[in-house]
Amino acid sequence: MTFASTSEQLLTSLDERVLTVTLNRPEARNALSDDLTRNLRRAIAYASESDDVGALLLTGAGGAFCSGGDVKAMGRRNDPDTKPPSAERQFREMAARHHEIAGALTAMRKPSIAALPGAAAGAGMAIALACDMRIAADNAFLSTGYARIGLSGDYGIAWLLTRVVGPSRARQLMLTSERVPAGAALNMGLVNQVTAAEDLMAAAHDLALQLANGPTTAYAYIKDNLDEALSIDHATAIDREADRLLKARTTADHQEAVRAFAEKREPDFTGE
Repeated sequence: MTFASTSEQLLTSLDERVLTVTLNRPEARNALSDDLTRNLRRAIAYASESDDVGALLLTGAGGAFCSGGDVKAMGRRNDPDTKPPSAERQFREMAARHHEIAGALTAMRKPSIAALPGAAAGAGMAIALACDMRIAADNAFLSTGYARIGLSGDYGIAWLLTRVVGPSRARQLMLTSERVPAGAALNMGLVNQVTAAEDLMAAAHDLALQLANGPTTAYAYIKDNLDEALSIDHATAIDREADRLLKARTTADHQEAVRAFAEKREPDFTGE
């Protein structure tokens, strides 16, 4: 069963086990509307659960990845003539949205790549950081952006940013909201690769294609090991890695890789 978006604000295509998800509000620099986030939540869940998907490639239409929350919609929410929902309801809805986007991306055991054709700001930066890797066009930039509009952050950005660039850099970027150009982002570790704008999607798709057709069980165990790396001691890490390695050794993909090595050819992984 394939995924079908119910809104033109989110486009999807499945090609050779790569699910490409495109945020499609270029007139608003792909700011997160209710329709967009609703369908993005569904698309991430589908990517995580479907056996037809080996990797997720997330990008934005036009000249931006995602500019974050829709500031115009924020203004409407602050209209004194509009009665807002209760604080409890607002919290529940916000938490569900954030968990089912950034949380689900982080929890997904399949590889995910964010391709940044331009700005990744605020929640857009958080969503990019929740992916395993980021490839940026040379004219792209990243910015936390929250302090500029008097907000503190969402989608787990402080947690994500601290793990990607370290506590000191994370504090700098959160408090100043500075724009980090693609080249500086590469040096800082915010992105993994920078390409010419016209080469961005080809480079991102090539990487996603490689990962989508790799040893999926091993990838899941690798992500488990990496997720735990900052929260457990070395002795525990050794034990858990050994346990997962033994499990990975029983897979058909491992056995195929060993045969391919002996036969001096590329392995043909099946995800089994």
